[in-house]
Amino acid sequence: MAVLVAPTKSNLIKAKSSLLLSRKGYELLDKKRNVLIKEMMVFVNKAKNMHNEIYDVLNEAYGFLQKANVTLGFKNVEDISYSVPKEENFDILLKSVMGIDIPTIKYNHDEEINPVYGFYNSNASLDEARQKFQLVKVKIYELAEVENSIFKLAKEIEKTKKRTNALKYVQIPKFKEQVKYITEVLEEKEREDFFRLKRLKGKK
Repeated sequence: MAVLVAPTKSNLIKAKSSLLLSRKGYELLDKKRNVLIKEMMVFVNKAKNMHNEIYDVLNEAYGFLQKANVTLGFKNVEDISYSVPKEENFDILLKSVMGIDIPTIKYNHDEEINPVYGFYNSNASLDEARQKFQLVKVKIYELAEVENSIFKLAKEIEKTKKRTNALKYVQIPKFKEQVKYITEVLEEKEREDFFRLKRLKGKK
């Protein structure tokens, strides 16, 4: 490794200070990376469980929908489905998790309580299907938050990994080499000065 630095005491002090800062920076970033990985794995496990929950509720919802199609007729159920409004009852907010902005969904639950169709042209199966699909929608919102958190954390982990690698494999070795080089040159110079002084005293 080339050491392009003048072997002076002031540069030795600077190199030692930079080496110390680089090592501290590496330790902090490495701790941050480990914490982020643990945090991400919590979200990953949560996402797996939520996927399973959504599939289970979807199966129940489609079971009730199939019963509604049989009892009310597919055309009637299809007509009722057109009365369901476009989803606009949510807001996307940001929350900070370890300095990372993660979107969160604030959902209006009014539609859960108040169906958009009249009870006179529906039956229990359709009502059950509506409630189950409503639950699926809410769970998908929650899953979107979790998966977005995983994505954001993964990006931050990758960024932190690059920084730690830069410190570990570039900056720290560079400053260690500088400290070693300057120290050896200064020690050699001190030895030369010592022997030169000794010879001068011998001559006197």
